[in-house]
Amino acid sequence: MEINNKIIGDLKGLISIVNDGKEGYESAAETTENLELKAVFLKYAAERKAYELELKAHLASHGGESDNSDGGILGSLHRAWIEVKEALSSKEDAAVLGAVETGEKAAIEKYDAVLKDPSTHADHIDLLTRQRDGIQGALTEITALKGSRS
Repeated sequence: MEINNKIIGDLKGLISIVNDGKEGYESAAETTENLELKAVFLKYAAERKAYELELKAHLASHGGESDNSDGGILGSLHRAWIEVKEALSSKEDAAVLGAVETGEKAAIEKYDAVLKDPSTHADHIDLLTRQRDGIQGALTEITALKGSRS
């Protein structure tokens, strides 16, 4: 039972950071006037929504539930996405991209922490690894876009 509680807690934490990312990307898309960036941000917002649904399915299979569709308060992880929202007020693409980059790094840290215990998450390790790799891919693209605007 204790292991199942850890699984539920870890999945809820991932759902929260994924939702924070989704909200950050949606806000970034609304803020930028650059059509290329808007498309990138909307693509990753949709990807985070898909991640949320996948994680919720695994959470349910372990007897947990999450009504979290608005992100969560996860200390530094949440603050990273708060920085996105603050950068959006500047409406400068480089600042927005930098803040998104910070949020994605925080998400990767959260995934890495969960993936350090593969035996606990054996039934969904492939899912978590795929999602983490997807976030890493987004981070790579966002970093490149930021570099081209600095």
